[in-house]
Amino acid sequence: MKKVPLDKRRTVAIVGHNGSGKSHLLSTVLFMKGLLDKPGSKGVDYDPVEQEKGSSVTSHVATFDWSDGVISMIDTPGFGDFMGEVINAVYVSENILMVVNATAGVEIQTERYWRTAEKYEKPIMVFVNQMDKERADFDKTLADLKDRFDRKMIPVLLPIGKESSFRGVVDVFSGKAYVYENGKRSEAEVPESIADYVEEVKMNAIEDIVELDDELMEKYLEGEEIESQKIFDALKKGYSSGEVVPVFVGSAELGVGVDLLLDKVFEIGVSPSEAKPYKAFMDGDREVEVFMKDDEPFVGFIFKAAVDKFVGKVTYLKVLSGSLKPGDSLINMRKENTEKVGHVYVPVLSKQEEVEEVDAGDIAVLLKLSEASVGDTLAHKDRRLKVVLPEYPEPMYSRSVNPKSKQDIDKINNGLARLADSDPTFQWEYDPETQETVISGLGATHLETMISRLRGIFGVDVEIGKPKIAYRETIRKQAVAEHKHKKQTGGHGQYGHVKIRLEPLPRGTGYEFVDQIVGGVIPKNFIPSVDKGIREAMKRGVLADYPVVDVRVVLFDGSYHEVDSSDISFQIAAIQAFRKGMEEASPVILEPIMDVEVFVPDENAGDATGEITARRGRPLGMEPAGKGMTKIRAEVPLAEMLDFSNKLSSVTSGRGYFTMRFLKYQEVPPNIQEKIIEERKREIEQRK
Repeated sequence: MKKVPLDKRRTVAIVGHNGSGKSHLLSTVLFMKGLLDKPGSKGVDYDPVEQEKGSSVTSHVATFDWSDGVISMIDTPGFGDFMGEVINAVYVSENILMVVNATAGVEIQTERYWRTAEKYEKPIMVFVNQMDKERADFDKTLADLKDRFDRKMIPVLLPIGKESSFRGVVDVFSGKAYVYENGKRSEAEVPESIADYVEEVKMNAIEDIVELDDELMEKYLEGEEIESQKIFDALKKGYSSGEVVPVFVGSAELGVGVDLLLDKVFEIGVSPSEAKPYKAFMDGDREVEVFMKDDEPFVGFIFKAAVDKFVGKVTYLKVLSGSLKPGDSLINMRKENTEKVGHVYVPVLSKQEEVEEVDAGDIAVLLKLSEASVGDTLAHKDRRLKVVLPEYPEPMYSRSVNPKSKQDIDKINNGLARLADSDPTFQWEYDPETQETVISGLGATHLETMISRLRGIFGVDVEIGKPKIAYRETIRKQAVAEHKHKKQTGGHGQYGHVKIRLEPLPRGTGYEFVDQIVGGVIPKNFIPSVDKGIREAMKRGVLADYPVVDVRVVLFDGSYHEVDSSDISFQIAAIQAFRKGMEEASPVILEPIMDVEVFVPDENAGDATGEITARRGRPLGMEPAGKGMTKIRAEVPLAEMLDFSNKLSSVTSGRGYFTMRFLKYQEVPPNIQEKIIEERKREIEQRK
């Protein structure tokens, strides 16, 4: 890989809806460069899970020479389940190439990924792909883009023909036409049938561009001829600022327009030296800005990590400043450990090219870093700062996993931990309360992919189930109870006697213990034993063995024996007294309630609200959430949200999504409580 100045480097994230042809586009580029034997998405989607599904489930990175510079392209998945991969790619790229299917126009994930690019203030360009397919329509797609997004859409390339007659493109600003045959490009005359159309598009584009520059606008209004270079410079400036979106057209499958697209990406695209700085924190809380420069101490951000069955951990790093060489030592600012760099590579899909050095703006691949994970900052000791993380959606789709063999427990835990290091939207935890390992992700496909990797890479198999809900028990009224534990055997006996009062507390209070013993009827050294016994009793309620919460216990009387009383005697007395008291205190089961935000197209707001209500949810209101989208806030029981993701996808044709977080515990309705108790009894019997 040749070494080039900072202004000759480009990083481009290829994003778009599933099936728009992103992977095919990258494969065609790499085929042109001689880095793939033949074009096609299978050359990019080399992961075994991707081969099985026929679609990308992870991002793929390729760095290659182009023109007099170097381009790194990151191909991203089109499924919303892999939003974390898209966010990371967008975060470390200076340019976003949105691929749109000419037969379908703006689709669900197009909108979502567009909003992601806007959130991180990244400039966007569009490639209208698949012009050779049946029902392809460039004008309709362009109109759809203008309608959905509040940006000036500037066509840079226009199609010659469409569907089976699509054979080339016209460069709007140079007026040159190019036709392709068997992947080879030749210059041609603009067909007479579209000459007027091309001129009209050019004039409209120039009008949009000159509006960005007062000097050009003045010349235009006065009828002066404006140099084409100044028009192009204004287009580049407008793209960089996010005011305009250059639109290209072609067919990745046929290779039509792809080389011109890359030329324009390089000419118009933002270099690392022109990009907005990254925010970071130094010394804990002092905010600083990181500009991409070669002459600063090294700072790198890990945006991708993979687990290879043979190589081990593979880490992808965006160099934000400085340079990196083999043998360098770096500090992991989140884990606070030192990482020793071995060989340094630049990525070309599953292959890596070893290099002597990488610089600001480059993407590097490092092998076998000990503790590095996605989101970590690696820094030189002279620049100890931590890059601000992008915001990831909360994993809301959960399943339980259980090993088919108990011997695999450690292997499963190790595998899940390493998978979680590679994906911030994938989480796992062992819940001692339900005695389950629970994995969480962004959807069914996401978790299926992780399980496939667990099986394929780590060689373990698991059974998948619905996770249990962490219910609680509490009381609704006061009750008084006592228990005298008296046991006589040879030698010292056991004696403990307590009288307690149980009182309900407000939700979320937890547990309070009040000592009201007077006159020494229970010696002070045994009071903690009573408290300890009650805490033990609260681990298992009287209805369904769930932990007890929000209870005050007042110890107000009792008795002791000078010889037979002991710590364990008072613990046992307290446990039995608590259980008696709880049975008399109108016990009830509590369930976790979630604060839910649901994002749906405006036309689906009513259906989504109805679905929430049907799940025992309480809608709290609606508000606009961007063009054509509505946000619904609601409180919904967690038990009703376990399959909500699939239902929401069905209701909104895949365009809806949601977030949720724990809010509070709330009483379960009587009919639901009966079902929970019966199910819990069956579980306990099965354990026996």
